[in-house]
Amino acid sequence: MEKHVKNYFQSIGLDPVDGVMCEFPGCWHVGVDIHHIEPRSAFGSKMKAAQDAPENLIALCRLHHDEAHGPKSRELKETFKEIVKLR
Repeated sequence: MEKHVKNYFQSIGLDPVDGVMCEFPGCWHVGVDIHHIEPRSAFGSKMKAAQDAPENLIALCRLHHDEAHGPKSRELKETFKEIVKLR
């Protein structure tokens, strides 16, 4: 299991086998991907811990994960940051 997935589940006090729901507002699908809000490449090699920090991770269903990498990615990034602040 990848480190960022472990970090995410530890931060919310669950085990990966428990599963989570997509954190996008109003979505009731299962969160199948743990998405990096700021891409790993934005941190550089000296800041590896920050890229996998819980405040940079969000659970998304496949639809919202695909959208997060699409044309609306900049808008969604701000939405995701607000969601994480409210956790």
